[in-house]
Amino acid sequence: MFNEKMVLCGANAYDKKYYLNEQFSNLPEQIKQELQIMCVLFTEEVGGILVLEYDEEGNLQIITEADEGDLLYDDIGCGLKIRQMQMEKRDLLESLEMYYKVFVLGEEI
Repeated sequence: MFNEKMVLCGANAYDKKYYLNEQFSNLPEQIKQELQIMCVLFTEEVGGILVLEYDEEGNLQIITEADEGDLLYDDIGCGLKIRQMQMEKRDLLESLEMYYKVFVLGEEI
């Protein structure tokens, strides 16, 4: 297995940018668009930076952070929004985990 985490995608409210790791460019276009919309809407609503990354076992983690001086960042809203996203996008997130485990880590299902 890998010793490092691998970033899938992320959005930054400060720079107004979205990033998709080029190693995942072979994902279907609809999935890539859904990820972009999900990440950008999150940072527009809550602020800060959102990153979706895989841990060493292939579990997809949702990581958020904010600049220390960002008075507009909403910690409580962030937690609520993450839970909402995990519920509403459960199938997508589980499928992305399965994809990573099979095609990147080479696990058999």
